[in-house]
Amino acid sequence: MTMTKILITGVTGYIGGSILSYLQSSANQTTRDLEISVLVRNDSRAEYFSSIGLKVHTIQDLDDLDAIKAAASEHDVVIHTASGYHTASARALIQGLGIRKKLKQDADLYYIHTSGTSNLADRPISQTYAESRTFSDKDSDIYDYIKKREVIEPYAQRTTDLVVVETGKEEGVPTTIIMSPTIYGVGSGKFNRITIQYPLQMKSAIASGRAEYVGDGRGVWDFVHILDLAQLYEIVLLDRIKGRRAVPVGEKGYIFSGTGTFAWKDVAQWIAKAGVQLGRLNDTETKSISLEEAADKWVRGDKQLCELGFASNARSRAEIGKELGWKPTKTKADWERSFFEEFEEILKTIPK
Repeated sequence: MTMTKILITGVTGYIGGSILSYLQSSANQTTRDLEISVLVRNDSRAEYFSSIGLKVHTIQDLDDLDAIKAAASEHDVVIHTASGYHTASARALIQGLGIRKKLKQDADLYYIHTSGTSNLADRPISQTYAESRTFSDKDSDIYDYIKKREVIEPYAQRTTDLVVVETGKEEGVPTTIIMSPTIYGVGSGKFNRITIQYPLQMKSAIASGRAEYVGDGRGVWDFVHILDLAQLYEIVLLDRIKGRRAVPVGEKGYIFSGTGTFAWKDVAQWIAKAGVQLGRLNDTETKSISLEEAADKWVRGDKQLCELGFASNARSRAEIGKELGWKPTKTKADWERSFFEEFEEILKTIPK
């Protein structure tokens, strides 16, 4: 029996590292039978993955496109988690699968891309785009909506999603985009174990002495725990390998993963509570700041990224995964506890 060859990118990161460890520890025999390889930069971390028995493909960086294509061309499935904002590397991975298809026409190929629901978010602070819709991954017009939004306002992650779909069609490679909201919780990977959004705000709160939010903080987002998300990736992957083909692909191939909702002002309040309990903030009072100030503090002055990722509304309903058998276990209480856990992880990296 020929084993399915899987290539996972971003395994030194939060999402990819957690997905890799989840698959490696899976009780599912089909998962355990996978031949997993990883794509990493050529440094000491590559040696670690070799030491645990994984085949390692190395690149200089995400612009090393020829090496990326070559690595993908040796695999049946690619799970790309390294960056949703780097268009060229996503295209190269799918083109690599296209090369494999030409050489091995009976190969059952598949590409899973990692993206985020900021692609669907409005712009309530700058008032440049209004959106009251709650999106479902069963809606038939997600691809068309994203195309229209991209015309109005190019955004690197959204640009990449469109290129994924278009390149998949060109190469004859089925593609699915898992579009997640805020991902929380301490991950299970070997290296980076914390998420992006909240820790940026936590570090800023330590520096400022106070937890902050943008504008009125009323924007609503969804969340998903990293381990629930890893379970979803396994379910999507196994659907393909087992030949069920229930997972949508191409222009219909969007899957959401939210399990609960929050408002941005609530995030600041939980950061404040965690900071006080852990002795790094003096009180639980929070403060509203301008978009410009938040962008300077959190994302190197990128106001578009700051508004879409820290102040907007991005509401979604994850229906497809649950129809496939996805059973997330984490609750709103887990989300609340995660602020203390992640704050503790942050403090390990910051001198007192």
